[in-house]
Amino acid sequence: MLNIDKTNLLRHHTPERIPDRIAFGLARLVAWMAGNTFFNSRYGDQVIVLETVTAVPPMVVATLLHLKCLRRMLDDGGWVRTFMDEAESQRTHLMAFVALAKPNAWERFLIVLVQGIFYNAYFFLYLISAGTAHRLAAYFAEQAVQGYSKYLSQIESGERAMQPAPALAIAYWALAPDAQVRDMIASMLEDEAIHRDLHHAFADALMQGQTFPDRISSIS
Repeated sequence: MLNIDKTNLLRHHTPERIPDRIAFGLARLVAWMAGNTFFNSRYGDQVIVLETVTAVPPMVVATLLHLKCLRRMLDDGGWVRTFMDEAESQRTHLMAFVALAKPNAWERFLIVLVQGIFYNAYFFLYLISAGTAHRLAAYFAEQAVQGYSKYLSQIESGERAMQPAPALAIAYWALAPDAQVRDMIASMLEDEAIHRDLHHAFADALMQGQTFPDRISSIS
């Protein structure tokens, strides 16, 4: 059975195979581009920009897995719902930061453009190499874990100002009514650690010739 450890914020899958190296390189490239674009000067952290595209992989995966199961008449073992839940989680991450940063119309247009391009690129990557696509999503989550850990430490050190968490975040993560952004970031960290482990597990299973990984037995 698959065990997920959302408290392990240091896990990194060392790329050994060529597809893994490609995925790792792409993830680092996207993170670098996010940190060196117009958005960086406004938001100050590349992970916030990455949230504009990280909701794409789980929705693509859920769609293609759903169709695959229909074609082959397979039980998905709950994985389609798992990835749909991940897509909702990633979308909530973005909406929480939208509530804080309030991007203007031009920035929203750029986000839509980037998402449209990335959706099609990821869709075709998944058709060509599903394992590489899952590994890419996992490395995105690793980047997010690193970025949110840094963000959280900056809040703790006073480098970033304390401010109340948006109402959307309080409702989604069932936070205290007086929760701060620090509490929201801590919840996001756990989410990203789970997403990281799920996609790495899926990539490993595909590499071993399995259709799906084992069912999730626990999340600690």
